[in-house]
Amino acid sequence: MTLLLVHTAATLALWGVILVVQLVHYPLFRLVGTSTYVKYQTEHMRRITWIVAPLMTTELVTAGFLAWAPPAAVPDWQAWAGLGLVLFIWGITGLVQVPLHSRLTDGFDAAAHRRLVRTNWLRTGAWTLRAGLAVWMLALSLR
Repeated sequence: MTLLLVHTAATLALWGVILVVQLVHYPLFRLVGTSTYVKYQTEHMRRITWIVAPLMTTELVTAGFLAWAPPAAVPDWQAWAGLGLVLFIWGITGLVQVPLHSRLTDGFDAAAHRRLVRTNWLRTGAWTLRAGLAVWMLALSLR
């Protein structure tokens, strides 16, 4: 039960972070002045990493353990779907979001920014599904 609680807490925290990033933070990137944008982008990357890296790692590890040995009340497919969504999020993060952020450290690029916001909807949607799934698994286990 502790594993599922930690997993759900990490997932819900990440869901909150991604909603704030997608709906508030990323759209504001375009309003940062050109003379300070590079420093702003670099600081965003440095600071957000301290928040998301431990949570994403916790979510990945706990999702792996839950898929390997799901709680008795949780159907195997739910645990595996959760792990699949986590792997999808990591893939999009590493293959799309991180390279776009790196590109933006050279200066604001409107096309890269639009792509960052647009492709981040994939992560936002996946974490929304993850949050629902984690809460559902927890609810099944608490019954």
